Amino acid sequence: MPNITLTIDQVKVEVPQGTTVLQAAKKAGIRIPTLCFLKDINEIGACRICVVDAGGRTLQPACVLEASDNMVVKTNTPQVREARKVILELILSNHDKKCLSCVRSQNCELQKLCVELGVESGEEYEGLRTKYLVDDLSPSIVRDNNKCILCRRCVSVCYKTQAVGVIGPVNRGFDTIIESPWNLPLNDMACIACGQCITACPVGALREKEEAPLVWSLLADPDKHVVVQTAPAIRAALGEEFGLPMGTNVTGKLAAALRRMGFDRVFDTDFAADLTIMEEATELVGRITNGGVLPMITSCSPGWIKYCETYYPDFIPNLSSCKSPHEMLGAVIKSYYAQKKGLKPQDIAVVSVMPCTAKKFEADREELAAVQGLPDVDAVITTRELARMIKSNGIDFVNLPEEDFDELLGESTGAATIFGATGGVMEAALRTAYETITGQQLEKLDFEEVRGIEGVKESTVKIGDLDLHVAVAHGTANAKKLLDSIRSGEKTYHFIEIMGCPGGCVTGGGQPIVSAQTKLSVDPKVERAKALYRADKQSPLRKSHDNPGVKKLYEEFLGEPNSHKAHELLHTHYQARPKYKH
Repeated sequence: MPNITLTIDQVKVEVPQGTTVLQAAKKAGIRIPTLCFLKDINEIGACRICVVDAGGRTLQPACVLEASDNMVVKTNTPQVREARKVILELILSNHDKKCLSCVRSQNCELQKLCVELGVESGEEYEGLRTKYLVDDLSPSIVRDNNKCILCRRCVSVCYKTQAVGVIGPVNRGFDTIIESPWNLPLNDMACIACGQCITACPVGALREKEEAPLVWSLLADPDKHVVVQTAPAIRAALGEEFGLPMGTNVTGKLAAALRRMGFDRVFDTDFAADLTIMEEATELVGRITNGGVLPMITSCSPGWIKYCETYYPDFIPNLSSCKSPHEMLGAVIKSYYAQKKGLKPQDIAVVSVMPCTAKKFEADREELAAVQGLPDVDAVITTRELARMIKSNGIDFVNLPEEDFDELLGESTGAATIFGATGGVMEAALRTAYETITGQQLEKLDFEEVRGIEGVKESTVKIGDLDLHVAVAHGTANAKKLLDSIRSGEKTYHFIEIMGCPGGCVTGGGQPIVSAQTKLSVDPKVERAKALYRADKQSPLRKSHDNPGVKKLYEEFLGEPNSHKAHELLHTHYQARPKYKH
């Protein structure tokens, strides 16, 4: 494709033909503000915040305006600035301006633009204000249309990235609203609770269902022994909430902060990730050798599980029966740990810090109650919720000393750490499956072929005499493509890893929100995953079956992987779900 040359704010820039003015400006080092734009997801020119003077009779939105040869663009004229200011004032005229108490205050793209352009209240166009009921019936996601700016970013990510499409614009003009069909709450729709709509939203119209008050009350209860566990992806993202560079590993500070918040024990979900591999690899080998249902599909991602139950129920027999790691650890805490410490299961509260809003839905599943009918996990908070709790507790996170997780259920391997990145579960399982099947030591531990952010990855791994056909998908739209290829008979595999969120848990719906402008330059999927792979590389133990704590758990309590006791505590079942409820 030939290159063209244009001038933007007196800077000449050469770009390939077909490039937008927004892309060209970025290459020239010129920032054009955006609001509805979300790279590769929502490029519709709806909000007009990015308007520029390209020499025509009217201002044009840079995000959809194709650059042409010898074009002269001005991005900051008085007319351009005034147009952007008027757009912001019109948005604010029908916006709930409770910024001080909004969960997105200081990380709100609308708020930031108002500060930049000197827009204070939106009173210039004061008039009719629409009042909406807040939809808070979902265990995972709260929708507040009083704060919605109709940018449609949530709609696009739900349709394009996740292939779910349970929300969309209805009505016209001033009456336009982002809504579910028949105005049903999200909880009655086929929403998979992934929370990608939350991370796409530029304002506070979407947020996670808050469980911090429950956690504070548990910590204040003298009769409760409160145990916290943290998922692998938390350590690669939490630092961003405190100004640290994206991809900073804050494992030691995380453990230190949780102790200062008052938790009785601080455990690592990585321990249970190693435990999951022991169970899952054994299950896979059993299915292959005994003629079980193949391909076996991992079950660590509750968003993916709900997607499968709702849209592909014929694949339920293919799902691994293993619980997700945090649910496994919850069951182990209320059984093995309780016995070790002489505690009653009902006196223990398990709090999970997860990168995922769907984990809130998962913790509510009735079938995940292995010990005396008690829920395996009592509360789930996201990375963002934890950051807010740390700040409200007055903890100086950045200057905390490095501390270790507590012993007994705090040991882990590098294989567990990479669970947080797409392909990580597959790679961890392959390391253990290889040595389980062959009885030989695996020399090369890095399975590069299942790494990276390509939507669907596939490989054939030689394990002894077996050619193991594997595939990895992330984001449920990619899962749909993969499952459709299996349904049609086009593809055949032994083992599949699917993560509900694009990039895996590192960019889960509960992770720190990254602005659309930042995503033009940095990919959180890549930067956060790097932190996990570095941690794996630096770990003295890199195979799940080498975890001494897991070995001890089997010796003292579970017996062996896939034993009767292991199935009682660590395995579950799934069910077909309707697409909507009347």
